[in-house]
Amino acid sequence: MELTLLGTGAPAGLPRTDCPCAACARALGQEARAATAVLVDGALLLDLTPGAAFAAARAGRSLAGVRQVLLTHPHGGPAVEVPAGLPQPGRVPDGRELALLTGHRVRALAMDAPGTGYAVTGPDGLRLLYLPPGAAPAGLTVPAEPYDMVLADVLGRPDALAKLRAVGALGPTTDVIAVHLDHDVAPGAELRRRLAAAGARAVPDGATLTVGGYEHVPDVPRRTLVLGGARSGKSVEAERRLEAFPDVLYVATGGSRCGDTEWAARVATHRERRPGSWRTAETCDLVPLLEEDGPPLLIDCLSLWLTDAMDTVGAWDDAEWAGGGERALRARVGELAAAVRGTRRTVVAVSNEVGSGIVPATASGRRYRDELGRLNAAFAAECEHVLLVVAGQALTLRG
Repeated sequence: MELTLLGTGAPAGLPRTDCPCAACARALGQEARAATAVLVDGALLLDLTPGAAFAAARAGRSLAGVRQVLLTHPHGGPAVEVPAGLPQPGRVPDGRELALLTGHRVRALAMDAPGTGYAVTGPDGLRLLYLPPGAAPAGLTVPAEPYDMVLADVLGRPDALAKLRAVGALGPTTDVIAVHLDHDVAPGAELRRRLAAAGARAVPDGATLTVGGYEHVPDVPRRTLVLGGARSGKSVEAERRLEAFPDVLYVATGGSRCGDTEWAARVATHRERRPGSWRTAETCDLVPLLEEDGPPLLIDCLSLWLTDAMDTVGAWDDAEWAGGGERALRARVGELAAAVRGTRRTVVAVSNEVGSGIVPATASGRRYRDELGRLNAAFAAECEHVLLVVAGQALTLRG
């Protein structure tokens, strides 16, 4: 089964008309995208968008052989003119299946938002899933057979991928293509980085893809360390890296701090951002979690883990520090680093980068700063991917 992406952008296209934002200003050349429309084997058109015939011609394709046009979502603005020779666009009711004379079978899937998703099975038995913008499948059942290719709104609804992964409909060899791309993420390196974190990729308008053919599916890093200063956006970045995966265990190392209303407000803000399917564990005992099998871990944060470890070894007292506290802390950091090296779980950890700020006025403050620097270096050494977040922008240090 072969498909040509006549467009890969949001319904309004990219850049948006008269939009002055930075993302639209950078959406030039191959980064410019028409509204998403997909031509399958020259016979099935998913979504009819303005200029579809010209887009097909630019891609070296023709719409003359199209036998069915299916819509996935309502299009705003004026009605789209149906090119001469094309059948009138329609929509398959949820749960119903349409059989084409070309040997394709199309089943309509219910969505959790307005629109219709389509599962297309080609004459060769290969399977394609196409989802509308801003929607995820509803009523998925376990187990499901993995699709060979998925076209979805990866950035707008990353939880759609999480739902598919949870039931086995998205496997390690599934080629995930991001469509309905809008101006929320700057095109170029930032877009590719965001998509790779979800195991997805983007292709330019006019690209022709072979379903089931070998493609380089981005490898999701098993271990990632996200560094950043206060309010840099490091926690948001860490959470974003796992929002396309189900059953994430959020490991909060800060505890509840009863009576501290400011801390409670911080915790509440974090909880409200997380997907409802994530679980939370409040603990600093990280090694057992890293050593056992299970869903992805999001550890937030190593800075508070270090505070607990230094409390335990008496690091704030000079005599205790010199009398064995320093050696005990080194041993705990080494044990943690070894557990990170040997873990089979996907891990995203957050830590503060404090070495570039003001030198602490107290000896204990300087000790903490130094030990956090050593901990970050030891943890980063065991990670495939290391990021530094500055002003909400993630800079790749490794990976």
